[in-house]
Amino acid sequence: MAVPWGRPFSYREFAMAHPLMPHATASWLVENTSLSFVQIAEFCGLHILEVQAIADDTAATKLTGRDPVRAHELAQEEIDKGQADPDHRLEMSEGPEQVRRTKGPRYTPVSKRQDKPDGIAWLLKNHPEISDAQIGKLIGTTRNTINAIRDRTHWNISEITPKDPVTVGLCTQRELDAVVAKAAKKAGIEAPKTEASEGDREALIEELRAERRVAAAEAEAALAAEAEAAEAAEAGDEEASKEPAGRTSSGAPLPEGAEELFRKKE
Repeated sequence: MAVPWGRPFSYREFAMAHPLMPHATASWLVENTSLSFVQIAEFCGLHILEVQAIADDTAATKLTGRDPVRAHELAQEEIDKGQADPDHRLEMSEGPEQVRRTKGPRYTPVSKRQDKPDGIAWLLKNHPEISDAQIGKLIGTTRNTINAIRDRTHWNISEITPKDPVTVGLCTQRELDAVVAKAAKKAGIEAPKTEASEGDREALIEELRAERRVAAAEAEAALAAEAEAAEAAEAGDEEASKEPAGRTSSGAPLPEGAEELFRKKE
């Protein structure tokens, strides 16, 4: 972003919004208005030399002008004011507020849309307690499609095979579990708990506990080994300091004349 040219500026002015395509907008303003290069440079966030290069047709690339008025980035009244007053600063127009999608079915990628009927058939077969509204919100489909698959009047019913929507990527396991639990609670059905799942859970918990016990035992053994090594080192130092003069470290007496020789060296 270029520094505004020709007069002092504040950081707020420097950080102000600029057109989406500044070079193309500058090209259109040069060709269709009598605004000064300084005004165009400040509005587009360019250097004045860039605007001059566009005007002289010496820019590196040939630009196609972009009308900022039609793009709702600049009002015609602002252009008129700028042409009448060279010191007038052009101000960006406030664009229309973006409309954000808040309701309706969830978005599904194009590559996954052919799997929607399979996921709907799986839910209708395995979880009849789930309402059509919940299915539509979970997978992103309509009531007409759900009813057509339930009544087997869907145009492609012969090719529909029930598939887990989590497996085909239409939703996550957490989302599916939440919908199933909510529907079961509303219908007064207790969520099924199989012995296999409970056994796997208990086995996993016991495995984690065993790993923690092993890790704690290894840590205690390492600390004990370090303590024993430190005690042994201290005991060795004490024994070495207590060895009588005239004897070797093994306790054997020194040869004759060795003590006198050591004393002379000292």
